[in-house]
Amino acid sequence: MAGIRRPMSGPPGTLNTITPCAACKLLRRRCAQECPFSPYFSPHEPHKFASVHKVFGASNVSKMLMEVPESQRADAANSLVYEANVRLRDPVYGCMGAISALQQQVQALQSELTAVRSAILKYKQREAVATLILPSNSQVAGFHNSSGVSVIAPPPQTPSTPPQPTVAPPPPSSCVFSQPTTRALEYSDIENENNSYFG
Repeated sequence: MAGIRRPMSGPPGTLNTITPCAACKLLRRRCAQECPFSPYFSPHEPHKFASVHKVFGASNVSKMLMEVPESQRADAANSLVYEANVRLRDPVYGCMGAISALQQQVQALQSELTAVRSAILKYKQREAVATLILPSNSQVAGFHNSSGVSVIAPPPQTPSTPPQPTVAPPPPSSCVFSQPTTRALEYSDIENENNSYFG
């Protein structure tokens, strides 16, 4: 199969592969075996390197990738692609605009979460107060029988005092006439009365 280059196994430092990478295609140069762009910019996604090259420049991208450890170069390349795309969409703020928008969303969600937690706390406090008031009301007003009907408890009765006997007031001392005292007539009285006649 002519025209297709197959991957070649080489030492770990070998970065070149088969077909030219997206950077070499865009720059119209031969993709060398030690090309710094080849592992990170696939020829099937040329738009990624096009954005990076338009914003940063090929030489700056190459320098930044070489300054990063090899284990982190893939993440650095993805970060450069993201930042370049955002900068093309928002030339003024770039990534800072996206970061600011995300921070505002986080603050809005935090305030909403705080409001929800406050509402939950108020509801729990009301429920606790209701559970404390309910037993005292049931003791005063009544209780629920087994059928679920509320029976009103009678009010406590106070002990009634017995009626005091009424005593008639004594007659006034200024009364002229007094009631005669009557007593039974005895035999000694009759005898004394006859002695006055026959004595």
